[in-house]
Amino acid sequence: MIVGFNTVVKPGFTVLSQSYLSFGCSQETFLFLPSAHCCKPVPTSDLSKLSVHTIPEKPDLHTYTLQVIVEKVSGSQIVDIDKRKYLVPSDITVAQFMWIIRKRIQLPSEKAIFLFVDKTVPQSSLTMGQLYEKEKDEDGFLYVAYSGENTFGF
Repeated sequence: MIVGFNTVVKPGFTVLSQSYLSFGCSQETFLFLPSAHCCKPVPTSDLSKLSVHTIPEKPDLHTYTLQVIVEKVSGSQIVDIDKRKYLVPSDITVAQFMWIIRKRIQLPSEKAIFLFVDKTVPQSSLTMGQLYEKEKDEDGFLYVAYSGENTFGF
C-alpha cells in the first residue's frame, strides 16, 4: 500500500509517508523482459524466460509508524499548525520531521524553527523511532513542541 501525504488512517491522525522524501514500493511484482520482447506481447510459452523480482512486503502500517502530537509553544510568535496528530514513519530523522513541520506551517527558509521534546532540543540526526523510544509518554504518544524562538525551557 502506498500512502499519500494526507491519507487518514485513524480518525484524527494524518499519515506522513516517505513518498516525497524517498521512493518506496509495497508488495508488487515486476517483470523484466529480455530486449527481444521489449515492444511485443509475450506469449504464455515464453513466460519461463522472464525474470520475476518481488519486492518484499513492508510491515503493517501501524507497526512502523509512531503516534506524534505536535503543539506550538505558548507565547511563540510562529504560525499555528493545521493538524496536531501525526503517524510518522520510525525511520525518518528529526531533521526530516522538522522539514515536514516547516512545510505544514509554510515557514519561509529565512525564519528559524526549534523543536522541543520534554523541554529539550533533540539531536537532529536521531531517527524518530529512537526519539520515540527514549521520550514517549505513558499514554504512548510522543509530544513535540515547536517555536520560532530559541526558548529553552519554554
